[in-house]
Amino acid sequence: MILFFTEMWERFSYYGMRALLVLYLTQHFLFGPAEAQGIYAAYAALVYLMPVLGGLIADRYLGSRKAVIIGAVLLVAGHFTMAFEGTGGRENLTIGATTYEIQVEGRDQNRTMFAVNGDERVQIAITPEGVSTVGAEPSAANAADAAVAAVAETTEGAAPAGTLDPATLAAPEAAAVAGFPAFTAAGGYSLETVRDPAGEPILFLALSLIIVGVGFLKANISTVVGALYEENDPRRDGGFTIFYVGINLGSFLATAACSYLGIQYGWAYGFGLAGIGMLFGLLTFILGQSWLEGRGAPPVPIEGRSLLGVPLVPFFWIAGLVAVFPTWLLMQRHEIIEAALPWLAGVIFALVVGYTVFRLKGSERSRMLVAQVLIFFSVLFWALFEQAGSSLTLFADQSTEMPSWFNAAMTQMFNPGIIVLGGPVMAALWIWLAKRNAEPSTPVKFSLGLMFVGVGFLVLMWAAGNLANSDFRVPLLFLFLTYFFHTIGELCLSPVGLSMITKLSVGRVVGLMMGVWFLSSSVAHIAAGLIAKATATDTVAGVVTDRALALETYGSIFGTIGWVGVGVGVFLLVISPILRKGMAGVH
Repeated sequence: MILFFTEMWERFSYYGMRALLVLYLTQHFLFGPAEAQGIYAAYAALVYLMPVLGGLIADRYLGSRKAVIIGAVLLVAGHFTMAFEGTGGRENLTIGATTYEIQVEGRDQNRTMFAVNGDERVQIAITPEGVSTVGAEPSAANAADAAVAAVAETTEGAAPAGTLDPATLAAPEAAAVAGFPAFTAAGGYSLETVRDPAGEPILFLALSLIIVGVGFLKANISTVVGALYEENDPRRDGGFTIFYVGINLGSFLATAACSYLGIQYGWAYGFGLAGIGMLFGLLTFILGQSWLEGRGAPPVPIEGRSLLGVPLVPFFWIAGLVAVFPTWLLMQRHEIIEAALPWLAGVIFALVVGYTVFRLKGSERSRMLVAQVLIFFSVLFWALFEQAGSSLTLFADQSTEMPSWFNAAMTQMFNPGIIVLGGPVMAALWIWLAKRNAEPSTPVKFSLGLMFVGVGFLVLMWAAGNLANSDFRVPLLFLFLTYFFHTIGELCLSPVGLSMITKLSVGRVVGLMMGVWFLSSSVAHIAAGLIAKATATDTVAGVVTDRALALETYGSIFGTIGWVGVGVGVFLLVISPILRKGMAGVH
């Protein structure tokens, strides 16, 4: 119970923040979609890389419990730091000799842009054809301006941004609104983005605290769960299943509550709630430690032990804080992570393959090779599946019809909600098939996962090409169906992945193989970022300028990766008999 609620609140904070992150980067700090998705990819890659180090520290020095507490404190600090918004980015629009500041109201699909010059404020739309006025909010002190605004509104109507006909905006009355030209063709204006010099460093500090905190906590709390059971305790799988439900229950609650507060009332409220959730998790773990009956203790008593002359526990508190600084620097140079991590992973993977081929023999070698083949295929699965936090969130914002009570960030509720409801069904299905000697092998389950994630994207490709409304948005149902297929794929692949590592790895290197599994997930997030960047189209102040092009681009990229997922899944299915033979009796 203690570990369930600790993990539930930790996942509440993580997924609550993740649901808002890409929208926060594009709408508040005004990073372009490609840049925002690069930042998200680097962040997620480090989140999956750091637990490798955190697990080693716990195994050799601190034990899991103390590592979890350090991680939880850093996470609380990181999530509350996210609640500091700063001033955000600003975008300036220059037409002729006049420069206007662009202001955006709202955080949802109904965001509106205004050009501001002194006390005068004009609603505008920026489209591929140029900049046009939509309406006006003249200074209340200037009655003449108000009269002109009324004429302009009569002339222009209230067409939504992106749908105005420039020919109807050339009326002299509209051109007189607050001195803003009714229409300026593309090329007749320039845009300049002004960064937030105080807010951005604090944003990256918050992300760095979370990255290091997850490194200490993520792998180690799962280790404590395993320590609750004796080696052959039949309740172990059931215990991990309950724990997995806790993960997804926290994710579901967070994406509902944090997304609603963040979009409806302000970013700080959503991120602040995520911080409160993590604080609950920390308090739950600290107050419930006695119930763990010594599980997760240090491997060797730490009294009197030190590193570099510093007692062990203070040393790793200091090391955790020190590690935040290089992480902070890397997050501001995310292209370094994108360039270096695949090479690092490639070298490590090659060394593991070399060790397997030259140092192992017989069934040990064949099982290890099968594990490495499946890890390789899992990279593609996670690269596609993890579009949820980046391109699929922006697709929800830019190209999906939303009911008034829903928003783009809340679409990330679909995945954990389906897992909470469908996970037990899938588990029962595997048991039912196993009793009839018909349960698919691990390679077949991996192939099904790849095919399902590919089918999910093909659903969106079809909807984008056939069901868009006049505003170039597709019904929300099809995004739900995409998440449904992705989640079925996840249930085919993810739960069996860690089990596969422990079953197929040689006992003396199982820790190394678990590290390779996490490293492959980290690389997958870098690949996911590259895919997400390919879906990006131009935005101004976080508002897409060409909805037709945005939908077409999403449809094209999603179609390509969808067919790749299905095709690779079919290929893996074809070779699965060979892989199963290499598993040498392990199912």
